[in-house]
Amino acid sequence: MTQRSNCYRWPLIGLLLAAPLAFGAPSEAIGYVKTVTGQAWVSAAGQRVQARPGTAVVLGSTLQTAPAASMGVTFKDNTMMSFGPDTEVVVDENLYAPAQGQLSLGATLGKGSLNFISGVIAKLRPEAVTVKTPAGAIGVRGTHFVAKVEDGK
Repeated sequence: MTQRSNCYRWPLIGLLLAAPLAFGAPSEAIGYVKTVTGQAWVSAAGQRVQARPGTAVVLGSTLQTAPAASMGVTFKDNTMMSFGPDTEVVVDENLYAPAQGQLSLGATLGKGSLNFISGVIAKLRPEAVTVKTPAGAIGVRGTHFVAKVEDGK
């Protein structure tokens, strides 16, 4: 009997070990949700989850807030982004390997408001940080800015 129960245990262990890969392993996270007020979501790889403190943000994530909601995210390089009500931001690019000189951070603000406080990437290589909006791109040359995109503009 012991041998038979072991044969059932191994597939279960394999599933448990593979689960983080299916949902985005922590090593793939480029940042984490720190604060949420109201309803907010993180979407990546075709999955949309309710944002809560600790929710992982991966490359390509879409970050959304509902009307009357807000969310704050901190990235690995200590860049902080806060999103106001009815906001949609896509994290297009994030490379944080300072020892290899590989640094970049890019996001697209489709609508809503963004409060940006730069981290290590913008301090070491300011030209490597951009935020695109429907009206153009913001090149980060300072440490803090606020951007707002009105619907349809």
